[in-house]
Amino acid sequence: MKKRFVSLLMAAVMAAGAAITGCGSSGTAVSADTETPVQSEAPADTEAPAEEAADSGKKEVLEFYHGYYHDASEWAPAAVMREIYDDFAKTYATGNVEFKAIPSEDIKGVVENSVAGGSYPDMIDLAGNSVSLAAMSQNLLVDMKPYIDEQGIQANVGINYTQNDVGGRIYTVHDQLLTLGYWYNDKILKDAGAADPNTWQSWEDFDGAMEAVRAMGTDLYAYGAGQGSARCFNAILGTTEAGREMLTGALTEEAVNAPEFAEAFKTVAAMDQKNGSANASADASDGANDWGADFNQEKSAVFFNGVWAAGGFEDITNIRSTIFPGSVSLSSASGGITIAAGMSAEKEALALEFVKYMTSDEVQTRIFKEVGANPCSTTLDLNALVADADDKTKLLAEACAQANAAQNVVPTLDAVWGSDIANAIGNKLIESTVSGTDIDAKFEELKNELIGLIG
Repeated sequence: MKKRFVSLLMAAVMAAGAAITGCGSSGTAVSADTETPVQSEAPADTEAPAEEAADSGKKEVLEFYHGYYHDASEWAPAAVMREIYDDFAKTYATGNVEFKAIPSEDIKGVVENSVAGGSYPDMIDLAGNSVSLAAMSQNLLVDMKPYIDEQGIQANVGINYTQNDVGGRIYTVHDQLLTLGYWYNDKILKDAGAADPNTWQSWEDFDGAMEAVRAMGTDLYAYGAGQGSARCFNAILGTTEAGREMLTGALTEEAVNAPEFAEAFKTVAAMDQKNGSANASADASDGANDWGADFNQEKSAVFFNGVWAAGGFEDITNIRSTIFPGSVSLSSASGGITIAAGMSAEKEALALEFVKYMTSDEVQTRIFKEVGANPCSTTLDLNALVADADDKTKLLAEACAQANAAQNVVPTLDAVWGSDIANAIGNKLIESTVSGTDIDAKFEELKNELIGLIG
């Protein structure tokens, strides 16, 4: 049950396993803190020039690394993604360039090994990890913005067009989004006499509802704190103009010292302390604490997680989705497909065609329906797509539609500030859950730690 609950999120962040050494092409690249995995073949250290390949009668090979290595029995969406890649390869099988999808368990390692040698893999899906600053500084990546503009597919790439814009250049396009609001058990909240979450206008409304759940005097708890708490902090920043501005770039000392930053931390810390240290963990599913399993078993009222969780619920009778108070949702394009600069014109053209293919209506529909993710494209009517779908897919559509239509859609802390900073904030919030902890003192500790991290 736990595996089903977190499998989609796991695929977006895993970067474990043996590193794959050697990479195929050199050129202009962007790097990734990647999120995907399978090792089947290591890329060649060198590649024959296009002219030599043509003279020998051999096709050039466009190698595409991705992290969907899982067996279908372990994670079915991985098999769907591989089918999507295979369909592209078959479509262009008669061309002068062979498209070769290579699964890897260590996407991050593939990138880092290449960039260290001054090159970049032909093409790689970073699976939500950040583009490598070293790759960008060495001009190793193709700027996809001119192609996107020329093809008129801005709506298809969606928020990639703005969130992944770096000085007027777009080095990465992610075909699916990391989108979060939260889930709640409608029956539990009604039994507690709490107001409907869709009527909540402020975090005071949220806090009051959680108090009502705790006042029921049962074994129920309100919510699991920890990673979800950092998401709440993230969402509270999204309610103010100053907070939203902080989330448009790297964290600064000025932002750390801003009143909006302090207010966001202290608001969440106070709620978490009332929620109790027994209901807090850095790992949402570490065995001792499994917020997803508890929510499935109706032991908690609220579950902070992404839209993908819809497919993992066992019984959705009382489960509803909503966005954060203040009409805020968290949605990040993050790192996705990147293309190496310096390849032959034909290889680069096929790589760009692949980006267009992955953001097409047909593929985006499959990503939504069969992978269970929020597609990046804004051209799809998700509710229309699920007219004849099962209830879980309809629940996914509802969650995606709510998040996409939020008044304030802001990126996740991890995407803009990096995991070290996001983890530091989450850990300090966990420490604040202990009864009697001085939240002001914890915040001062956090400020010093963050200023040290950002240099």
